[in-house]
Amino acid sequence: MRKRLRILLAIFFTAMCFAACDGCDGCSEETNVAGRYEINVEYAPESGMISGTEKCTFENTTDNELSVLKFQLYPNAYRENAVYKPVSAAVENAAYYAGESYGEMVISSVNGAKNWEVMGEDENVLYAYLERTLYPGDKVVLDIAFMVRLAKVNHRTGITENTVNLGNFFPILCGFKHGGFYETAYYSEGDPFYTDCADFTVTVKLPKEYTVASSGEVIAERTLESKKEHTMYATNVRDFAIVLSNQFRVLDREINGKTLYYYYYKDELAQENFEVACEAFSYFEKTFGEYPYSTYSLTQTGFCTGGMEYPALVMIADGLDKADAARVIAHETAHQWWYAVVGSDQIENAWQDEGLAEYSAITFFETYEKYGVTREAAVTEALKEYRSYYDVYGSVLGRTDTAMTRHLKDYISGYEYKCLAYDKAVVMFDTLRKSVGDKKFFAALKKYYKDNRFAMVGEGELVGAFEKSGLDVHGYFDSFLQGKAIL
Repeated sequence: MRKRLRILLAIFFTAMCFAACDGCDGCSEETNVAGRYEINVEYAPESGMISGTEKCTFENTTDNELSVLKFQLYPNAYRENAVYKPVSAAVENAAYYAGESYGEMVISSVNGAKNWEVMGEDENVLYAYLERTLYPGDKVVLDIAFMVRLAKVNHRTGITENTVNLGNFFPILCGFKHGGFYETAYYSEGDPFYTDCADFTVTVKLPKEYTVASSGEVIAERTLESKKEHTMYATNVRDFAIVLSNQFRVLDREINGKTLYYYYYKDELAQENFEVACEAFSYFEKTFGEYPYSTYSLTQTGFCTGGMEYPALVMIADGLDKADAARVIAHETAHQWWYAVVGSDQIENAWQDEGLAEYSAITFFETYEKYGVTREAAVTEALKEYRSYYDVYGSVLGRTDTAMTRHLKDYISGYEYKCLAYDKAVVMFDTLRKSVGDKKFFAALKKYYKDNRFAMVGEGELVGAFEKSGLDVHGYFDSFLQGKAIL
């Protein structure tokens, strides 16, 4: 009861700060958010549909006048005629376990706007034209009614054989970049998301036999005959995800005042896998800085690759063996620091969160030797795979582009994406660590985390964190990122 009271007080305090804040420099990072979402949805298993409403409160904290708000409609990537498919051909069979299946998002109304239309490169962006110009410091409230038909697919948004994955399931404001809203298509390689932090209150109604795992902490529950309603809250998160199942079993543990959960349904090594998550969580807090949210949930689910990260929640594929599960859990947990809290451009600089998360996982295993993953072996494996890519692609194409700073659409394959965003980045971070020493290397990453919590940053902030620690590394990073370094 005392815990729930603290949560409700936090919601009230945040709301009051949001109402009073006009983009002033005096606002703390805890209330410096792009907007507030109040989402109410219902899941109907018999139809595979999500329907509901969203109230979005947006404050113009930019220096620009705005006449339109733009929202990403990610579920439209699952349409039959989508230009950009949500999964690549290489994993299509693993994703669509029941054969062809399609989904879509339908917007039925946008109240508070003069008019609206679905636009974008792939019917993937909602344009809400405002009734009046939104000047810096002004606020607007939009009420959006929407419906999502879920595909049967082992992916971010869809119905799996044992769960319902609700990642990217609601209209979300495009991130702000270069003075405007940054529209992104749904590329099959990498994570095609660029969103700013916001506050969320999410209520989901569903049959009462379902258990809900989410990015937020449950602040209210009530039973309505055969259904149950769960209300969750999260502050300063750049997205909000949910996983549902009528088969979930749950493990939980408190670590440094935060509650960790593991939702699973067929994991014979559940306790061991949860132990990996708990130890990785503790290690990353100690190594990089305090985790800012009250909960962290891992969910076993149907997924066509290893896993997927969201703020305070990660999806872990249910078909992993013991060694792969440990590596995926450590990697996705590291993303809570590199992506969830410190945001970066996953579209054009995928290495910045993926490479850093992958290398952070390696440092965790280096510390916890019992898992049998040595730093030397992991880095050697990454270098070997990168060199194999270089040789093969050079032989086939007559050239090999090794630049790490590139748009997701420019990757030829998932193999190329992994070799550059993961493998080469691992080699880059490890070589730098050997050059400057552990003390300076980890001090710089702590500074990077501390100085950029809840922000969207570029490579300059990462390089700057090392240079503020007295290290001249601009040329070093440039040689790797632009493909000049020879490995």
